[in-house]
Amino acid sequence: MARITFAFLLTFLISACSDQVGVRSTYILTTGTTGGTFYPVGVALSTLVSAQEDVGFSISSISSAGSMENIKLMRDNQAQFAILLGIFGAWAYEGSGPIRNPYKNFRSISAMWPNVEHFILRSDLVSDGGVRNISGIDGERFSIGMRNSGAEYTGIYIFDALGIDYDSELSIAYMGYGPSANALQDGNIVGMNIPAGPPVTAVTRAFALMGEEMTVLEFTQEDIETMNHEFPLWETFKIEAGTYPTQEESINTAASPNIFVAREDVSEEIVYNMTKLLWENLATLQEIHGATRSMAIEIALNGLSVPLHPGALRYYQEQGLNVPDHLLGK
Repeated sequence: MARITFAFLLTFLISACSDQVGVRSTYILTTGTTGGTFYPVGVALSTLVSAQEDVGFSISSISSAGSMENIKLMRDNQAQFAILLGIFGAWAYEGSGPIRNPYKNFRSISAMWPNVEHFILRSDLVSDGGVRNISGIDGERFSIGMRNSGAEYTGIYIFDALGIDYDSELSIAYMGYGPSANALQDGNIVGMNIPAGPPVTAVTRAFALMGEEMTVLEFTQEDIETMNHEFPLWETFKIEAGTYPTQEESINTAASPNIFVAREDVSEEIVYNMTKLLWENLATLQEIHGATRSMAIEIALNGLSVPLHPGALRYYQEQGLNVPDHLLGK
């Protein structure tokens, strides 16, 4: 009887273990609103991981209000991976800006595509085409982005840097990208803040519906230098003609890096495989969304202010990249 019982238990345990073979650990990647760029790229990354049968994990992408919420979700371990605006990575790690309590339990995986500023106004309110035209809208409604989103906080940061008194000069509305585009078309707002990698779905739709009735405002080099007073993240960026419907001329705006990050306690092997999948399938990712066409492994570390995760560090060292000291985490 003892032998039969032992044999039964052994068979049960082997069967239970066999049932676990092929079961993947699932991690959450938090992105942004569905009308922006974070979400479709996040879904593309999830699809890339799902297509690999031997990596031993899967990624589920979720939409969110953006970078501010993503920091909270990672802090609470409700998400293990996130896409963030570069300045939010710096703010979170240092405990500055809108994030008063430092959050150290996350690490960089890679810089991604540039986050391009799309400050948009109804054309009849634009005099010289520059971003400071927003100061002259005389209390009209302007959508800054959803509450607690990266769009809201970076928009306010840029207004403060450029001396735009949004409290007295604007009536602030808090909307996502898609609803902002609809409200602009319907005349419920006169402008919107849409930071994302072009082409942005919401901006494409707004251009298609309004054409020359709306203007994407431009940034001068002086504007950008002023914005870089805290972190040197913004650079000039040209939105090439034809990026959006009816856009016949290029637009000189500004851009800062987006970054891909993970909680520090995600295993080195998982992050190593995630980093490898990202760069070895970049061509596929670039076919899915045009914003990622500016990505290249040679500039994967540009604009990162948070130390690399050990898994990502191992991959880049294998590829022969020169990793700056501030990304080594020592």
